[in-house]
Parts: sequence; C-alpha cells; structure tokens
Amino acid sequence: MSTERKVAVITGASQGIGAGLVRGFLDRGYRIVANSRSITPDASPDVLAIAGDITDPSVAERVIGDAIGKFGRVDTLVNNAGVFLSKPFTEYTEADFAHILSVNLAGFFHVTQRAIRQMLKQGGGHVVNLTTTLVNQPVKGVPSALASLTKGGLAAVTKSLAIEYADRGIRVNAVAPGVIKTPMHPPDTHAALAGLHPLGRMGEVSEVVEAVLYLESAAFVTGETLHIDGGAHAGHW
Repeated sequence: MSTERKVAVITGASQGIGAGLVRGFLDRGYRIVANSRSITPDASPDVLAIAGDITDPSVAERVIGDAIGKFGRVDTLVNNAGVFLSKPFTEYTEADFAHILSVNLAGFFHVTQRAIRQMLKQGGGHVVNLTTTLVNQPVKGVPSALASLTKGGLAAVTKSLAIEYADRGIRVNAVAPGVIKTPMHPPDTHAALAGLHPLGRMGEVSEVVEAVLYLESAAFVTGETLHIDGGAHAGHW
C-alpha cells in the first residue's frame, strides 16, 4: 500500500456539490473516501465509497478507519453532508429539530473528531466545513432559523478549531455557499433563486469546488470562511 498520495474524505458525496468535490480532488491526484447514505461503489481504484449515515458514530469510525486501512492516511476532510429545511420558526417540529441537528452538527462532530485524531498522528491536515451564507445574511423570504443554528455552529467551530490546532499543523476553514444549481432545485425555481443573489444568478457546483480547492492549497489560510454567494453576504439589496 502506497501512502505517498494525499487522501481526502468527503461526506455527502453522492451528488451535487459532494460529487463535484470528488471529481475536483481526483483531478488533483488525491485518493478519495466518499461517504453518503446512498452512495454506490466506484470503479476507480482511487475512490473508496462507504455508504452509511454519518450521524451514526460507527459509520464515522468506519469512514476514517477504512480510509487509513486502504490508503494509509487522511490529509483532508470536507464536511459537505448537510440538510436544509426552510420553515417559519414556530412551525418546525421536534422531529425537524432532531434531524437537522443530527446531520449538520452530530455528523460533523463524529467524523471530524476521528479525522483530527489521525491528522495529529500524521503531523498535519486540513478540514473544510460547508456552511451557508444565510448564517451571516438572513433573508426575510427564506426563514432558516435551524440552518442558522446548526450551520452557524459550524462557522463558529471553524475558528475555534483553527486556533486550537494551528500549532499542530492542522488548518480548519469553511465555505459558505449561496444557492447553488444542484438537483435539489427544480429548474422552475431557478429564476426566483437567482434573485436572492446580487449578481443575479445561482452559483455553480464548480464554483464551490474551486473555493474548497483554493483553501486546500492556501497554506497560510486558516479560520477563514469563504463566501461563494454572488455577494449575498455583503448586505441587503
């Protein structure tokens, strides 16, 4: 088993941004451990697909353990798995709260803790968290309290972990997308969603991938949140 090539672990990797991230890191020569609940085996010897719910600690253990077992290392973790549900605050149910909290925060906790333990043994690594521009710039027409509660937690812990591990060779950054053109948005919604961004269009998956890859190569950047949102975070328009 060769351990010379870098290894990226990507959650929520079966479609949309996650699938784009798999392609982007492969193009950079990385080996990939790709996780989602519905992911299927990949024919490439450089991709290990692990199906399972990352909110389950045993799945997180398997994702990191199998990455080490097959590829010998974990250099980068991209926490892409997440769920978004827009409702007026008083209409969220206890089940909504438990589900969103579980995916957006518990899933992050279980896999990141295990990844950082391995990075400490290796002497360095990089964690990138996918948040949302709504954390910094809420939109009246898109009620999103639970996104702010959970993804806001990721934005905060990004800085906390960046400081905690800066002297151990581990960088921690975040990317905060606006509305990105993925299969979760039907074409008939695109015009309305484009209007949520000052630049007047939705973002592309490739633009989020480019942001993550920039952070991956930006050795002097840690604790940063890069907004890929067509200017939405800058203020009202």
